Amino acid sequence: MITVIKGIKVYSPNYQGEKDVVILSNKIEGIYESLDVPKNFLDIKIIDGKGKLLFPGFIDCHVHINGGGGEGGFNTRTPEIKLSDLTRAGITTVVGCIGTDGIFRDIGSLIAKARALEEEGITTYCYTGSYDIPVKTLTDSIKKDIMLIDKVIGIGELALSDNRSSQSTYEEFIQSVAQARVGGLLSGKAGVVNVHLGGGDRKLDYLFKLIRETEIPATQLLPTHINRSKELFNAGEEYIKKGGFIDLTTSSDPGFLEPGELRASEGLNILLKNAIDISHVTFSSDGNGSMPIFDEEGNIIKLGICSVKTLYGEVKECIKTYNIKIEDALKVITSNVAEILKLSNKGSIEKGKDADLVLVDESSLEIDTVIAKGRIMVKNGKPIVMGTFE
Repeated sequence: MITVIKGIKVYSPNYQGEKDVVILSNKIEGIYESLDVPKNFLDIKIIDGKGKLLFPGFIDCHVHINGGGGEGGFNTRTPEIKLSDLTRAGITTVVGCIGTDGIFRDIGSLIAKARALEEEGITTYCYTGSYDIPVKTLTDSIKKDIMLIDKVIGIGELALSDNRSSQSTYEEFIQSVAQARVGGLLSGKAGVVNVHLGGGDRKLDYLFKLIRETEIPATQLLPTHINRSKELFNAGEEYIKKGGFIDLTTSSDPGFLEPGELRASEGLNILLKNAIDISHVTFSSDGNGSMPIFDEEGNIIKLGICSVKTLYGEVKECIKTYNIKIEDALKVITSNVAEILKLSNKGSIEKGKDADLVLVDESSLEIDTVIAKGRIMVKNGKPIVMGTFE
C-alpha cells in the first residue's frame, strides 16, 4: 500500500514547508514539493493535509506499561496501559520501565507487555531493572540483558535521592552504569541509564561525581523528574552544561503542584531564557505510574495516576502559553529522545525512516491522525485500531 499525504506543512521537527509525503509500506519513501497522483489508482491512499501540520511520531521514554505504584499498599497498584491510550496521545514509540515494586512487577512481565504492544502496532523498548541497586535482571547480568534481549536498551529507573530507593553506595551505582555502558557498546544499543531522582538533598551528586571521577560520559545517563523542585531543576541546568541530558516529567497536577515543582513546559521555557542547549532536554510522561505526594515524614497524603496524554499536552502548553517555537517544543519528544536512546529510525521525518507520523489541526494543534509504522491507528482523534483488551 502506498499512502500520500498531500499539501501538509511538515515539521521534521524543523519546519520544511508545505510538502507531499509518500509512505511505502512501513517507511517514509520520500518528501516532495508536489506530486501528480493518478486519480482512481486503487493502490494509492490519499490523505488531505490541508489545514494540518505533520509531526514525527512521539517517543515516550518513561512509561509504566505494565502498571506501577503500590506505595500505599496493594490497592494502590496502577493498571497496565492500553494501546489506545498511547496512540490517542500520538505516541508511536514507548519505553517501558519498572518503578518502586521490583518484586511483583519484574523484567519478564515488562518484556511480555512490550511485545504485546508491538504486536498491536507500535514500537516498544524497555529498561531492565527497577528502583533497586543491585539491578534485578532477567539473565545473570546487566550486560547480558542489553546484549541478548532485543527489547532491552538500558537500565532503570534506578532511584537516587529518594526515601523509596535502595540507598545504594556510589560504588554500587557506578558499577551498574559501567555494565550498562559496555553492554550498550557491545550490542550497538544506547545502554542508557534512566535515573529516577527524588526530592532528597543529594540531588544529582552521584552523577556529578561520575563526571569528575570516571571516563563514562554524562550522556550515558538520563536523569528524570528534574522538574520536581527548583533546586533539582537548577542542578539539572548545570548537568546540561557538563554535557548531560535531562528529562522533565510531564505528568503533574497543575492545581496542586508540590512546593517548588515546575510544569515541564515552564521548565523548558526557563531553559530557553537561560540560553541552555535544549537539544539535551527530553520530556517523558511517567505514564501509568503513581503520582504520590508525601508529607515531611515520608507518609503518602495523596495518590494519583500519571497520564501519557500529558506528553503532548505539555508540548502544546509550550507553544500556546510560552510561545516556544514548534520546532523546539517538538524536539523534546522526538529527535532529542531518539538521539540519546540511539533510535536511528525514529524521531524525525526523513526518507527511509519509519513511517511514524502525527497529523494535527493547524489552529488548535489537536491530534487528528496517528500513523505507526505506516498504519493508521487514529483518525479524527479516535482510535481505529484497538488493542486486544480495550
